[in-house]
Amino acid sequence: MKGLLGRTGLAPGAGLLIVPSNSIHMFFMRFPIDVLYVDRSLRVVGLHHSLKPWRVGQMNMRSHFVIELPAGTLQATGTQVGDQLAVTGYQL
Repeated sequence: MKGLLGRTGLAPGAGLLIVPSNSIHMFFMRFPIDVLYVDRSLRVVGLHHSLKPWRVGQMNMRSHFVIELPAGTLQATGTQVGDQLAVTGYQL
């Protein structure tokens, strides 16, 4: 799995959905990202602000999806644990 490895960044409003996943690593990454851990009912069960390259994200056993976003997105949107997500244009 490659994910965002080798990329130089994420455009504002862009993201990467990883299914299934309950953890991530930042090995060989070039930029920090925000991370959402989401359960099967699309509820946010964990998050990490601005996870830096060469770090390992927390493992969240309740998570079924991980969403990687540009650093600063979670703060800008006020996203918190317990929030309910709505996904359109993609069948989960």
